Amino acid sequence: MITIFHNPRCTKSREGLQILEKSGKDFEVVKYLEESISEAQLKKIIALLGIQPINLVRKNEAIWKSDFKGKELNDKDVISAMIKNPKLIERPIVINNNKAVIGRPPSLILDII
Repeated sequence: MITIFHNPRCTKSREGLQILEKSGKDFEVVKYLEESISEAQLKKIIALLGIQPINLVRKNEAIWKSDFKGKELNDKDVISAMIKNPKLIERPIVINNNKAVIGRPPSLILDII
């Protein structure tokens, strides 16, 4: 099953959702700002993406700039920040079985569906 971690207010996320809708494949939408992501889920997503946790952070968000920028944070700290402040999670994230991609640009989603 394909899953998209989606923020309806984000243009790139909406474009990613359109790609999935046009694909004709079954998929699940997780509105991660409304439905909390667990630490285990976030760690799994990071592992599937093959990135460091810091690379999943939206560093231009006000909460990042005010509370975290310039601080020495380990992976656990970064994951904790994203769990407490899901706005910090880059979007959209699409997972298809054991593959995942951040849809920036949204066309990257085509690589895994």
